[in-house]
Amino acid sequence: MADLESVLSRLDNLRRGRHRGEYAPHKPLLLLYALGRLSEGDDLVAYRDVDPVLRTLLRDFGPPRQTHHSEYPFWRLQNDELWQVTSKGQLQSRASNKDPKKSELLNKGAVGAFAPDVKEVILADRRNLTTVARKLLEDYFPSTLHEDILDAVGLSLDMARGRPKRSRDFRQRVLRAYENRCSVCGFDIRLGEKLAGLEAAHIMWHTADGPDEESNGLALCVLHHKAFDLGAFTVDVDLRTIVCSQELSGTMTDWVLGYHGKGLRAPQSRRYFPEKQFVEWHRASRFRGPPRDL
Repeated sequence: MADLESVLSRLDNLRRGRHRGEYAPHKPLLLLYALGRLSEGDDLVAYRDVDPVLRTLLRDFGPPRQTHHSEYPFWRLQNDELWQVTSKGQLQSRASNKDPKKSELLNKGAVGAFAPDVKEVILADRRNLTTVARKLLEDYFPSTLHEDILDAVGLSLDMARGRPKRSRDFRQRVLRAYENRCSVCGFDIRLGEKLAGLEAAHIMWHTADGPDEESNGLALCVLHHKAFDLGAFTVDVDLRTIVCSQELSGTMTDWVLGYHGKGLRAPQSRRYFPEKQFVEWHRASRFRGPPRDL
């Protein structure tokens, strides 16, 4: 009978491939994706569905490769006593090892799921899922990537406190609304196909029951997201003008203070503009007033 400690111990002993001295994050990313699905009530993960998702996750959060193979972690995770795979027929192995070919997983409808005892532990308490997710994030990824990964797999750690689950596509919708640019400074750097350092900020925080709607979101670069959440600046009552705090000081304040009194970059549609109730929450609950004169 598994308990939380035994599940965490299995994660400690997770076998991972190694390439040029660097461990590959294939299995941790697959587990985080499966946790996201499980949090939404989907305990079965079809290989056909996970293949494009996992390859995208590996492209964005794994070491650079010409080709990313999702079939290896999907099959080999069974060796760690965390996962099981079923299919509609016997899977033919490769000539070189016991792994089935990717075509076999696709053609025979292979489905993965957490091992029954692991699933039972994860679902026994909301906090268990959060504990497992945090361990995977902290053991295998730098903290700067944690929120991006959670967004990508549709997982919210707020669920442990009984809050509504974060929308899987909130980030995508908000960034699209602002045409993939920071609504303050216009920052829009890309690394290959991936946006680098651009985030979707809740105006009224998700932890304060702010909804996952474009009108409660701003596309912000990492610096302006942090400054906004800390209350270094807010949006004026006109819902358009950037207002900085009198508390803001330091040698690099121009990167924030330089936008004081300027307008937010407009989203594509009027319906995406910040709503008054959310801006009022931020001004009352987060902004470190008093404001500077406009």
